[in-house]
Amino acid sequence: MEDWMIITIFFGALALSVLLIVMTLASLPQLGDERKNLIKMKAQSYAFAFVIGSVFIQMVEMIYINGWTEGSYEGMNPFTFLVTTSLMYLFTLLFFKRKYGG
Repeated sequence: MEDWMIITIFFGALALSVLLIVMTLASLPQLGDERKNLIKMKAQSYAFAFVIGSVFIQMVEMIYINGWTEGSYEGMNPFTFLVTTSLMYLFTLLFFKRKYGG
């Protein structure tokens, strides 16, 4: 695959997840303020825990590769990280909307 196709796929997935997140957030005002805030807070906390866990794993991987092997750490792909983080937020938002939304 060519580089432009990969970038197009990543941006497409990112745009789709952003669109779905916006649509889900737009449907939340039907609920009461307390439930709406609870749903958003829980989804944000799970997504934040995912981000912290991912960065921690990448840090451990970097220390291992640079310290105990002959290789060089190349870092994480920001496109992949952004898409997976937004998808994680979308899935937790949908899960908690279904759980607490009535």
